Amino acid sequence: MTTQRRLPAIVVFCYEPKYALLYSTVAHSRAILMADRLANAVARRVFLWMHGLCDDWPPGAFSRADLPKLVERIGFVQIDAIRTVERAHHHILLSRVRNYKPGWLDHHLELERTLFENWTHDASVIPMQFFPYWKPRFRCAHDELLRRPWWRERMGDDPDTVCRQVLDYVAEKGPVMARDLKTANTDPLGGINASTSVWWGWHPLKAALVFLWRTGRLAVSRRQGFQKVYDLTERVIPAQHLEQDPSDAEFLRWKCATALERMGFASTGEVARYWGGIRPQEAKSWSEGAGRNSVRALEIEDASGDVRLDLARPDLDHLAREVPDPPSRVRFLSPFDPVVRDRKRTKRLFGFDFRVEMFVPASKRQYGYYVYPILERDRLIGRIEIKNNREADTLDVLGLWFEPRIRANKSRDTLIGAELDRWRRHVGLAGVTWCGRSHDG
Repeated sequence: MTTQRRLPAIVVFCYEPKYALLYSTVAHSRAILMADRLANAVARRVFLWMHGLCDDWPPGAFSRADLPKLVERIGFVQIDAIRTVERAHHHILLSRVRNYKPGWLDHHLELERTLFENWTHDASVIPMQFFPYWKPRFRCAHDELLRRPWWRERMGDDPDTVCRQVLDYVAEKGPVMARDLKTANTDPLGGINASTSVWWGWHPLKAALVFLWRTGRLAVSRRQGFQKVYDLTERVIPAQHLEQDPSDAEFLRWKCATALERMGFASTGEVARYWGGIRPQEAKSWSEGAGRNSVRALEIEDASGDVRLDLARPDLDHLAREVPDPPSRVRFLSPFDPVVRDRKRTKRLFGFDFRVEMFVPASKRQYGYYVYPILERDRLIGRIEIKNNREADTLDVLGLWFEPRIRANKSRDTLIGAELDRWRRHVGLAGVTWCGRSHDG
């Protein structure tokens, strides 16, 4: 029988006290911070812990109601349509919570409205209480997108008219999908050729829907299949989050502080890239004016042994002493997991050179089409390509590649086998089939 432990709480620093997050962890003291330097092994553990990958909740300890707090802790969960096994947003959460169910995310997005969809560096699920800080970004996105030829080509020479017609249509008819605005030969709004496909079905009305979503006038109410259903923002976002409107300066402070809060330590470029929407120079200016109570300088050891000076949370030495050991089990991370999304940071912190090869011609791929990094404790030890084979009712392993100096052994094989079986059960398949070869490092 598993005994559930009551875990001591730690209040994690945040630039603005009202956004302080309450996390739980297991006290695990160790002498780890000397002369303002963080050893690489500890830096990896801190980063993984802050992204929810050092927790190992006992069965039943994590429920659907806990999901928004986990997303808040991570910051965002990227959405992606590709489903070789499971879509990225569900995969990211399942990597952290063994009993996660995809319906949990839909419940909070569509019914509770504790989460919303919009843009970070890409389409993402974001905590609803962060919505006010997207308003300055919406204003910026409006001008930025209209400057791009890509959007002008798809919405035509008069985007304001197209957008106004789409808004009027949604206001009158209610939630719509892009396909609702297009018929075989006619345009339901009149005067705009919705049947003209410029690129991947991006007719002017679909482009206007996405533009209005990216600029905050429409919101995703729900999804049907994987298709977005749009509605007026004021009919989706709870009123208390619509009333706040941070200034551009407040927006910058919030973005930088909450990015550093979630990473623990970072370069100005990494701070800027975390949420997207700001430049490294802006992050640098913020750090110079933030004060010692909000940010400090700290030497971080890279995986190569090199040391660089980073921005760090002022309480990082305290937090580093509290980091628990990562679970012993192996996890297959989504290629879009926040831990590996910033490829430069992944390489310097883990020594893991990762790229997504789905858009690389098959003959030029080093590994495979959709490959998952393998996390073992606090190390990225390799990558695996697996695929949902509904026809054969099997989870197919197309390839397994270990990093240099990593070897297969009985214990590691058992852990990888257990993770494969977990994924097999999650997607409801009968067995696991090894179709490809295993490559030692």
